[in-house]
Amino acid sequence: MTRDQLKARILESIDRRAPDIIAIGERIRKNPELGFKEVKTARLVEETFKALGLSPRVGLAFTGVRADVSGAQPGPTFAVLGELDGLRVPGHPDADPETGAAHACGHNAQVAAMLGAAMGLLDAKAFEHLAGRAVFFAVPAEEGGDLEWRVSQVKAGRLELLGGKAELLRLGHFDDVDLAMMIHLTPRAEDGKASVPLSNNGRVGKLARYIGRAAHAGGAPHLGINALYAANIGLMAINALRETFRDEDTIRVHPILTAGGSQVNVIPAEARIETYVRGRTLPAIIDANARVDRALRAGALALGATVEIETFPGYLPLDCDRTMARYFRDSAVALWGESSYTEQGHRTGSTDMGDLSQVIPCLHPYVGGAAGSGHSVDYRIADPDLAYVGQAKALASMVVAMLADGAAGAREVLGKAKRPLTRAGYLELQRGMARREIYEGR
Repeated sequence: MTRDQLKARILESIDRRAPDIIAIGERIRKNPELGFKEVKTARLVEETFKALGLSPRVGLAFTGVRADVSGAQPGPTFAVLGELDGLRVPGHPDADPETGAAHACGHNAQVAAMLGAAMGLLDAKAFEHLAGRAVFFAVPAEEGGDLEWRVSQVKAGRLELLGGKAELLRLGHFDDVDLAMMIHLTPRAEDGKASVPLSNNGRVGKLARYIGRAAHAGGAPHLGINALYAANIGLMAINALRETFRDEDTIRVHPILTAGGSQVNVIPAEARIETYVRGRTLPAIIDANARVDRALRAGALALGATVEIETFPGYLPLDCDRTMARYFRDSAVALWGESSYTEQGHRTGSTDMGDLSQVIPCLHPYVGGAAGSGHSVDYRIADPDLAYVGQAKALASMVVAMLADGAAGAREVLGKAKRPLTRAGYLELQRGMARREIYEGR
């Protein structure tokens, strides 16, 4: 059987499974869960794998689910990923009334497509004609946020790194994986039906806790130290820094105030800020992070408060493998035509796929089918066939591209790739980013 004949058989199998794939995506959309808490979604993935005759491993980094399928010959291991989590978007029509979680970034489509690719490949008996091994992996907690809860899990010893793929990497669940990919939905018309970026920003996470002194806000404000005002000055100092960042470093700093006082007639004794510091390269992130720390100290100094600044390892910049991108382009053009494919430059969002891309060759393309704006109340699946079924076809096509003909595609990728970090080097780098500082402004 030729590669093209095998692909045609797989795509026909996916078309037959289209109602099931769409139903899975819609079920996940209606039951959004926050990162590391995706219990219902993980159970659905586990049940689907078992129905396909697979033996999944569950509970990986809290909620990850992995199922492996071997080809007829030995060869490299290629992982196809789908992200389990939603994110907190109050006001989204599908938001969970208790947690505020919503699938406003399309991760429900990722999981449905990953499962759909597995369905198509298995139904078509494709692995009889492939070498190596495919890993179908539902991974937790790509979205950030919920930072204080995640930090509490770190302090309790249940978590070390705050992103799902980062934690899976730390725990060794990618040790036997040679290369990996996932597909993200895009609502941007300029991306076409399929696109590949060159790179994405990385980031670190930060918590700043200002400590002042409570006093009667009306009767004796002079006896207090207003932690909220200290935090406000810290925020203004961060804003004053923005024009000092170089355009080519694509720095993004976007803090939120998560606590600012206990009662209106009491001078706030505590205020808390949560933020990310994003940038195109690791040196740019480190430089911007030092400037943000200086701005946060300024707030404490101005009011005579204390500030505790905690910096947490975030996500490393994403580097999309160009050889894998070439294979994806061929697959996308075969599915949707030449005019439907675009190549994008650098994107300023961040993903923990970046961490993985520093250790093994990775690809993180985009497929259309969404509308609205990511992480917003108007985000929705506008074209279920493209978002769910088309994405499944693209993933399955890449499994064939990598593992057909004795895994020639995967072997070419691995022969050309130069990863900057080993797993041990990655962990050393991430652990070196973690720090805690207490600055006394008195």
